[in-house]
Amino acid sequence: MSVKFHLPDFARLSKFNMVFLAMLENSPEFFREGVEIASFYGVFPPAVWNGGRVMTGNCDKKFVKGIISYFNDKKIPLRFTFTNPVLEEKHLSDSFCNMIMNYADNGMNGCIVASELLENYIRKNYPSFKITSSTCKRITDENILDSELEKDYHLVVLDYDFNNRFDVLEKIKNKEKCEILVNPCCAPSCKNRSDHYRCIGLEQIAINDHMKKNPANIPYNPDKFARSHPEFSEVLRCSCEHRSIFEIQNLPGHISPDDIWGKYVPMGFSNFKIEGRTFDIFNLMEHYLYYMIKPECIGTARLAFLRNLWRNGVLSVNA
Repeated sequence: MSVKFHLPDFARLSKFNMVFLAMLENSPEFFREGVEIASFYGVFPPAVWNGGRVMTGNCDKKFVKGIISYFNDKKIPLRFTFTNPVLEEKHLSDSFCNMIMNYADNGMNGCIVASELLENYIRKNYPSFKITSSTCKRITDENILDSELEKDYHLVVLDYDFNNRFDVLEKIKNKEKCEILVNPCCAPSCKNRSDHYRCIGLEQIAINDHMKKNPANIPYNPDKFARSHPEFSEVLRCSCEHRSIFEIQNLPGHISPDDIWGKYVPMGFSNFKIEGRTFDIFNLMEHYLYYMIKPECIGTARLAFLRNLWRNGVLSVNA
């Protein structure tokens, strides 16, 4: 039995994930049955194609090549969250995004997409990449979902409005192509979710433009974006992505580890996504422990993980 987890984020959280991966390699006895890290997903900032979460920063060529090589040498694919839903034709030729694609064009890696425009561009110019259909599409109709699963996608990330909808999940024919986001921090049927994805896409473009126009590294000011987009005032106040592992367990879309092994895997699902690209490392650590570590080993694994984060410079302890 293989229970495949897709984890955040290979850039901002690179060292954090390297340490966790080493724990899986060196202490497999800590882990639940069948746990496999099937991919790390995310983006190298300030990629304009990015969506789903606003990502700031500036990765140079050496870092991009090094991260791709490190995880690919471990036989773990990277999946680029190129899910910006508001891209225009002019963005397709972005030199930074195309550089990433060229460096990662080895048949192992993939892209998560929401824009048909970008998807067509990637399929034409980078046919070796595995394409995943994003939850950002907000496919909440059962018939449209069935149609999406019939298309040429490596995986389809289900909208988490379907989480715990066993009347729908049981009828899905291509369960092996489904990726289920188990820890959504947003409530089901959120009326602002699609607007939030559009807002994130526009802000990512604004960040990218700012960095190109400010080689002196003048800090990006998110308040300026907020003032210029009053139509997004409500979604910009949203703080759901900062909910802790303990808070999200009370949301209707939450899927527990016992549910994964006791319900979803026996039904035929095997791909599970943990969100958390913008989590702090303490919150993300608790998510990893909760989902992938045996309950009786969590305390021991937490101590080992924290010590190794410290030894590898991810944490600084003045004691």
